[in-house]
Amino acid sequence: MSDNPAPKLPDLVVGITGASGVIYARRLLQVLVNSGRRVHLTISPSGAEVLAHELGLSVDLANFDPQRLLSANEAPTGELVYHHYQNFRAGIASGSFLTGGMVVCPCSMGTLASIASGQSTNLIQRAADVHLKERRKLIVVPRETPLGSIQLENMKRLADAGAVILPAMPGFYHGATSILDLVDFVVGRICDQLGVAHQLCRRWSEP
Repeated sequence: MSDNPAPKLPDLVVGITGASGVIYARRLLQVLVNSGRRVHLTISPSGAEVLAHELGLSVDLANFDPQRLLSANEAPTGELVYHHYQNFRAGIASGSFLTGGMVVCPCSMGTLASIASGQSTNLIQRAADVHLKERRKLIVVPRETPLGSIQLENMKRLADAGAVILPAMPGFYHGATSILDLVDFVVGRICDQLGVAHQLCRRWSEP
């Protein structure tokens, strides 16, 4: 048996913005942290409003305990680190801070437009810009319908720049019987893009 420790898995970044569907973000954070990863989380003010409206979770962005987003029934093997959306001194604001990828989930159309135009007015936008310029995995998870030509053009611009556009569009072929099944389908596809192993849903052709 080798005495060499297993190599440390790279950190991941998650940004929560003001689009509906924050349940996807909470489930994603639970899965990533339970897989043993260190996850850096930042939340926009609009994202905090959606957390309160959709999950009943009041968020004081200045003093937020990210553990409130994790399940109390599980003992995570990873770590969840919170950064204020205006804290540009956070490591994730710099390209020298190595990560294994970033997810903006859910991604509002305003945030998508800001990233597509190269703006960096908050930490979410800056971290996303860093991932694009460093050619690291950037996954944006929009949850909006219908989509107009401006939103579609912004998505194409991001895709052309190397981002993965992964809309929150759950499939139904895996035998979904609950809302959590539908959420897990989308979260599973995000994990696939990040290279994080999971068993959240039955894959096509699996028994």
